Amino acid sequence: MGGVVVPKLTEYRKTVDCAPDKSVSVRAVIFNGYATGSATVKNISRCADVMSAAQCMRELGASVRFDGDSAHITGAAFRGAKLNCGNSATTARLLIGLLSGLNGVFELDGDTSLRARPMRRVTDPLREMGAEITDTDGQLPIKIIGAPLKGGEFDLTVPSAQVKSALLLAGINASGTVRVTEKAKTRDHTEIMLREMNGRISSDGNTVTVAPSVIYARDMTVVGDASAAVYLVCLALGIKGGACTVKNVGLNPTRTAVFDVLRASGANIKTDNVRGGAEPCGDITAEYGGLRPITVSADVAPLVIDEIPALCALACAIDGVSEFAGVGELRVKETDRIKTTVAALKSLGADISATADKITVRGGKRLLFGEVDTRGDHRIAMAASVAGAIGAGAYIADGECVAVSYPDFFKEVIGV
Repeated sequence: MGGVVVPKLTEYRKTVDCAPDKSVSVRAVIFNGYATGSATVKNISRCADVMSAAQCMRELGASVRFDGDSAHITGAAFRGAKLNCGNSATTARLLIGLLSGLNGVFELDGDTSLRARPMRRVTDPLREMGAEITDTDGQLPIKIIGAPLKGGEFDLTVPSAQVKSALLLAGINASGTVRVTEKAKTRDHTEIMLREMNGRISSDGNTVTVAPSVIYARDMTVVGDASAAVYLVCLALGIKGGACTVKNVGLNPTRTAVFDVLRASGANIKTDNVRGGAEPCGDITAEYGGLRPITVSADVAPLVIDEIPALCALACAIDGVSEFAGVGELRVKETDRIKTTVAALKSLGADISATADKITVRGGKRLLFGEVDTRGDHRIAMAASVAGAIGAGAYIADGECVAVSYPDFFKEVIGV
């Protein structure tokens, strides 16, 4: 794909089926790949991160076969293997937890971006459980020699669903219970899926407890990705007369805080056709209207951390000062997303600045056409595309990086 020219959009009215949830899809592949039995996962994402998870499962001995928007998975007793997790931190961190208590020698690596991501937040507590892990200065590559694990209690000072998930997956193979308490509640897809697959898991407020468990493969249908829907919603809210309906959006309460943030800023966002289930879903409709500056507080930031770049892009079109506090975790994503968000939007003429853990956007300034260096980060590419479409257009260098989470982004969202 290479570079992509995003045009200025003078109108925006769309109805779109939401892209499948990447986080749920990766978990569905890994959990069913390890589980006893076979399962079909429908509406699965075919993004690069899910493909990385699937290839890791194959290397470990599981069968993963894609057929259109479905995956047919047969679990296996994992064998030692060398695993390439690509760009997927979810795949790497969850597998570190799952593999630590199994027999075998496992080596995990990834691309340049993933090699720069911090792993000690996962490996240190696992070592307390008895895991034998050798890392590379706290990063990938990592070598695991499977060892018996004991239970334990862990208080997570940095909110991270991936760290929580790694410890819970280690817990299903430990000799005693594992209890994880979060400072702030993060997405709970792991808890939901393990419970559906016979995991002995319970939640009480911000504490999750898991006991040794045998999990069984389960047919499931992946809901739409709220993080993908946000880009369409922001375009509808930022372009005069805009409107969009995104169908089949996952409405897990740990994922929908972004819509609450937008509503608090005056956004006209409605939820219809809600369907229940382990992961509820429904249709989100957003319409253009008078928006006030966006405010994200430090206690809300963990629930909208992936959506911050998109919210910053929308904030450029809103008169007044928008502030995003407590977003320091963005610095250890695929890129330093505070730095890359600021750079990307500045290249389009935005008035945006940042401190160590806060981003400030002084909106209402006319944006200009510019070239955006994504640094290979999919969320920066998509957020800058939103700003360009609302403003005066943009040239997105390295546009193919959107394939990490949303391969059809430019076609479905921007229309190019």
